[in-house]
Amino acid sequence: MTDRDKVVFNTMRQPVNNLRSGLADTLTAQIESGDLKPGQRLPTEQAIMQATGVSRTIVREALAALRAKGLITTRQGLGAFVANDPTTRSFSIIPNDLQSIDEVLRVLELRMGIEYEAAGLAALRRTQDDIDRMQDRLDALDKALEEGGYGAQEDYAFHRSILVATQNSYYSRLFDTFGDIMVPRQWARLDKMTAVERKRHAARMRREHHAIFAAIRDREEAAARRAIRTHLSKSAARFEELRDATV
Repeated sequence: MTDRDKVVFNTMRQPVNNLRSGLADTLTAQIESGDLKPGQRLPTEQAIMQATGVSRTIVREALAALRAKGLITTRQGLGAFVANDPTTRSFSIIPNDLQSIDEVLRVLELRMGIEYEAAGLAALRRTQDDIDRMQDRLDALDKALEEGGYGAQEDYAFHRSILVATQNSYYSRLFDTFGDIMVPRQWARLDKMTAVERKRHAARMRREHHAIFAAIRDREEAAARRAIRTHLSKSAARFEELRDATV
């Protein structure tokens, strides 16, 4: 590794699920700080492996995550380079970002900040068309849960309909940037649940979503904020229980 390509890494001794995100975060921070400059070549995969102690697979996954975010580019036979204009790229969350339950919890924390305000605005501003749309999305979610599915896409569509009801398009545009990765149901582990547990889970999800809908429909601003916070807080608590059970 030459001085021109030098990057300071710490040897990574994190849980396997966090190694990729840890390396990606390190590189991202050095790009954003200017330590790695636009057009600069990154160290080789082998050099990064030796500096960090991680496997080649982890290195490649981390570089793929940076490439997906537009922070780096690759040139055949030459390696990876910092993008010419990395600071103007849009923020995004991609599937590879959610490699551990701790990362899922961070997304839920982000959602709480966004959707708490959005639910209150939706209660104040929603139209009948908004209510009809939300009802359709809620019915679709109910059906997916009753059939034993994860309902991730239906859940995302329902929450997006709340953002649309704010009459502020920036809310829904923000969610569109993330897509249904904002509803990380791959960690729900429904296949590990008994029939009784799955039925209880589905009933709980329906109850929480119906409470949100009812508050917005009835123009109850405080109740809408309270319902969305309760829903996302309980989701976070369930993920924390799952994380602690797998430690």
